[in-house]
Amino acid sequence: MKITHAPSFRRTRLASACGLLLAGVTVAHAQGAASAAAPASAASAVDRSDVQTVTVTGIRASLDTSMALKRDAHGIVDGITAEDVGKFPDTNLAEAMQRISGVAIDRSDGEGSKITVRGFGPDYNTVLLNGRQMPATTVQSTSASNSRAFDFSNLAAESVSSLEVWKTSQASKPAGGIGATINIKTIRPLDAPGMIASFGVKGIEDESNQRLPQDDKGKDITPELSGIYSNTFAGHTIGVALTGSYQVRDGGVNTAGVTSGWHTFKGDENNWGSIPQPGTPGSQNITNRPGPTDTYQVPQNIDYAVNGVHRARTNGQLTLQWQPAKSFTSTLDYTFAQNRVDTKFSDVSSWFNFGPSVSSWTNGPVSGPTIYSETLGVDGSPPLQDIAMGGGWFGVKTTLRSLGLNLDWKPTSTLKFELDAHSSNSTSGSDSPYGTNADLGTASFSRGTTTVDFTQPFPVMSIAGPGASQALQQVTGDSFRNSYMKADVDQLQLKGSWEATDQSSVDFGLNVQHVKNRTAYANVEQDSWGGATSPADYPDSVWHPTTLSQYFTQMTGHNSPALFENWFTFNFPQVRNIAASVGNPANYLASANFDGPGGTDERTKENTTSLYAQYNRDWETWRMPMNLSAGLRYEKTDVTSTASVPQATGVEMVSQNELDLTYGAQTFTTLKGGYHYLLPSIDFDTDLRPDLKLRLSYGDTIARPTWDQIQGGQSLNQQVRVDGGTGSEGNPNLKPLRSHNLDASLEWYYGRSSYASIGFFHKNVSNYIGTSTVQATPFNVPTPVGGAYWNAALANGCTTADTTCIRNYIFAHYNGQPGVVQTGTDSLGNAIGTISGIPGDPITSFTITTPVNAHNASVRGFEFNIQNAFGNSGFGVAANYTLVPRTLEYDNSSEGTQFALVGLSNTYNVVGYYEDQHLNFRLAYNWRGKFLAATQDAVGANPVYTEPYGQFDATLGYNVDEHLSFTLDAININDGVIRQHERTTDALASITQTGRIFMLGARYKF
Repeated sequence: MKITHAPSFRRTRLASACGLLLAGVTVAHAQGAASAAAPASAASAVDRSDVQTVTVTGIRASLDTSMALKRDAHGIVDGITAEDVGKFPDTNLAEAMQRISGVAIDRSDGEGSKITVRGFGPDYNTVLLNGRQMPATTVQSTSASNSRAFDFSNLAAESVSSLEVWKTSQASKPAGGIGATINIKTIRPLDAPGMIASFGVKGIEDESNQRLPQDDKGKDITPELSGIYSNTFAGHTIGVALTGSYQVRDGGVNTAGVTSGWHTFKGDENNWGSIPQPGTPGSQNITNRPGPTDTYQVPQNIDYAVNGVHRARTNGQLTLQWQPAKSFTSTLDYTFAQNRVDTKFSDVSSWFNFGPSVSSWTNGPVSGPTIYSETLGVDGSPPLQDIAMGGGWFGVKTTLRSLGLNLDWKPTSTLKFELDAHSSNSTSGSDSPYGTNADLGTASFSRGTTTVDFTQPFPVMSIAGPGASQALQQVTGDSFRNSYMKADVDQLQLKGSWEATDQSSVDFGLNVQHVKNRTAYANVEQDSWGGATSPADYPDSVWHPTTLSQYFTQMTGHNSPALFENWFTFNFPQVRNIAASVGNPANYLASANFDGPGGTDERTKENTTSLYAQYNRDWETWRMPMNLSAGLRYEKTDVTSTASVPQATGVEMVSQNELDLTYGAQTFTTLKGGYHYLLPSIDFDTDLRPDLKLRLSYGDTIARPTWDQIQGGQSLNQQVRVDGGTGSEGNPNLKPLRSHNLDASLEWYYGRSSYASIGFFHKNVSNYIGTSTVQATPFNVPTPVGGAYWNAALANGCTTADTTCIRNYIFAHYNGQPGVVQTGTDSLGNAIGTISGIPGDPITSFTITTPVNAHNASVRGFEFNIQNAFGNSGFGVAANYTLVPRTLEYDNSSEGTQFALVGLSNTYNVVGYYEDQHLNFRLAYNWRGKFLAATQDAVGANPVYTEPYGQFDATLGYNVDEHLSFTLDAININDGVIRQHERTTDALASITQTGRIFMLGARYKF
């Protein structure tokens, strides 16, 4: 049966239901643009049993189905549907979603992973799988994870039939997403009766893999396998669907930047790290000095890193359905998704100690350095420093498991019930023998005056002096970290719908949800950066010489003749084993004892009960069909948070630049909190004329705090500075963010497969979370800073900034006294060992931060969409633009913590396509404007801006016949870079390049 349709229609509730049903349906036979399927709404009069031969495939058909979803839905909804079963428009779910207006993505290791919707980041969007709340876990390299954000890179696109992005709230939708609620829908065999089976294979070449040293490089070509089988039996009353995919990808991510952050000063400040004041020694070496009231930044370091990334992703889903009667359908499904990411990295860096310097600056009132040079060694004092060359192995495995049961029963023609229950868990943890994040610091102590030129997008580091040498290379320190996160969601949803009349109905439901989250972290670290071992311990052959510029070829400035080129990479296990054999092996292996010294273990429970009711009404006035949905949702959440955190026992100065806490027994604390809300929503739409639709919506939404914000314990950061330490504690009584949302849109469906729309949104958000700080002395820990030994060194010629002098003096005069243990000297003759705080020394002061509900803000913007098919030519275009005026911008001239909205940016997408019976082609461009990415860098209260960037992607397909097809995908064709800066464009945060990705595949449909 071939379905035809008129260009306009009067929507009924039955039409809406059929449209949403067919939005997720695809079947086995491809077709050309001339016979592309009509929007799903046209099937409003078609009984479900007659849908067997409906054809919804191809690029244009996918756009048609998405357009029908948008047109038929109550509220403002955008969607993406599969072009065919097992063939999603993009190779990654996040990258597919960036085609939707208002949606921007974050990339991890060159692949889309998380989304921002209308300026609200990943933690403020709710992600559902077939209507169910999914657990989300990630790990961080240097601390426990705290995010609620769902990582879309964990799910393969081949098993997804459609994505729905609900931008307006409804009482029937789970609470938790201010930006949007995203529902990922997978195939249901009874929705597409008959047999569907296909198998696909791809070869993947990631050009970024060629921009890596041999120690970090993966395979040139990696495989991807995917398959789908779906069938119905016993007169289409029993359905079975099985999907699976396995993908391996080797690539690279190369980054240059100031990874340890920038120190911010006013022009008249005279503190550690600030440039000399006028008339003081060194001030003559400053060009265009910032004025007394100007704000300027000084870099803490400069770093160049290459990362070889090996990703192995395995997905599978089994779905069983039984429909003994048309009034009853049961669905049992199990989803498995595992993503293993192993990263080998190598870097070269220089650390600035803010000694004698030469610098030049841009004009104020906010100044950035064009040149920053620190005078060292052969050019002055202090003596030669280290050329740091690190290496690491990061291994992370994330596994998602979800088992669900859905019972759909319609006892009468007007009454329907649905019971849905699932138990799901996600775990992220170590996937390497060394922990989730293992670093070895190596160095040659042969660095003279070090200069960085920030005048180009790529920072150019120059080093005077002897330079790097294999004979001088040694391991100087290490860090072996383990991060772990597990989330469990048990959810029961009871939904009902009663059709009171032909024009009105009532939806109602109950949701009970139990969420458990465990976040844990352990660290084994040696901070003897002056030299944990000796160069003589390592054969020269373990250090592999290479040059720097070849790994950053897409960055302007990489080929500067002034760039320091020569550095060494190494095989991580080989060098690690040598260092472990020379020193203590326990210092070179991550700990799995999260409740032991240096560990944290945070466990939080959220028990949520929700009730909702929604009234729906259709009517016609002045020959204009109108629809109204008005609802109210009650949401009650109880929070219990328990944390095991280490008890600090002392402070040790372990190197020139590092003071560390020492730990004793763990302490446990439990805190409780909770909140409840009434969340109204109302959606109205009307057909002003058959092809013109107006929508108005209002609704309240909430977004829950991140896990660290409601943790139950007080955590002290292990590293302490001369001026004290830092720490944090959670607040389970935090309220979630609450947003009052107003939306309006006008949609013109002017032709077959064509429409244009303009939308406006306004979000008035309260309860933004800020921080409050207090000075405290937890555990009364003594510090050597300001103690008797320290003061004696100052009295005998050392300065506070010259910690090398202070350490040498203390070891020379007090070695063997309480708290002073010298273990040797480094290659430059400086003493190494530990200096601990002892009774009578000053008590360490800590700045403790705690989250509080502190701010309100408004976000507004416009969305423009157009989709146009050029008749039956096979050509078409889809484009959208999102305009978000900036509000509450960061004041770059002001020091200290500020509240500002992150993630707000303008975006646009343009997709052009062509298809006929055999050939299909799509070229897509995505652009995102400048936005504030963070308000804190590695040092503290400094903004981080992401500069504008865009990306071209293309797909070329050829259908040999109805069974066999070939595709060629090209991702990041323009081979672009992403750059971030701080208060000025010269204050580089990072600049990153990946590479083009090519995928050649074949697919056979049975």
